[in-house]
Amino acid sequence: MDFWTSLQSNFNQSFVVGDRWLLYVKGLGTTLLLTLLALILGVILGVLIAVTRSAHDQQQLGKVSPLLSFFNAICNIYVTVIRGTPMMVQLLIMYMVIFSSSRNQIGVATLAFGINSGAYVSEIIRGGIMAVDPGQMEAGRSLGFNYPSTMRLIIIPQAIKMILPALGNELITLLKETSIVTVIGLRDLTKAAMLIQGKTYQALMPLLGIALVYLGLVMILTRLFGMLERRLRASER
Repeated sequence: MDFWTSLQSNFNQSFVVGDRWLLYVKGLGTTLLLTLLALILGVILGVLIAVTRSAHDQQQLGKVSPLLSFFNAICNIYVTVIRGTPMMVQLLIMYMVIFSSSRNQIGVATLAFGINSGAYVSEIIRGGIMAVDPGQMEAGRSLGFNYPSTMRLIIIPQAIKMILPALGNELITLLKETSIVTVIGLRDLTKAAMLIQGKTYQALMPLLGIALVYLGLVMILTRLFGMLERRLRASER
């Protein structure tokens, strides 16, 4: 009985007393907002970089564009640097060095996570584009479409079906990685648990609570992506 009484007391102190559950709700809102904004930025950057690198790789010998080669080199450097350095280091550099005079924590965090995610998304999308039959590009060009139109209307829609599981994994990874924004003081879900822990001196219940929330979010996203993937497969039949 002592164990259950202690467990109930810890639960009340961590979630009920003083409406502390509201801190978790506000932290969850910050986590979801940051994930959404970073995802949008990451997808935009990823598509631009993937299209640029794919266009460079698909050039014919003897018809290499110097401008395209320049942008491809910039994209290569970007992807190499971002994928080769830790996310926390990038976040600290963004907050303490580049935007040291700014106190817009959510904006800085969005840029840091969006730029980081863009490097991984670009490789995922580029892999999907390169996996599409080259004859699809030739067919689009023969119908009178220019390169951007062919990519937008023919290549990318086919690539998305192949890369959807990888994009889902990237979104789940991004959601979980946002927990490190506590290092810059942003009050996300993890920071809420740390604040409650500091008030109650109980670590188990707050951390267990947010772990279950993250697990629930991941399960929901996994289910949604699974449903979307099945629908896309059904549309091919």
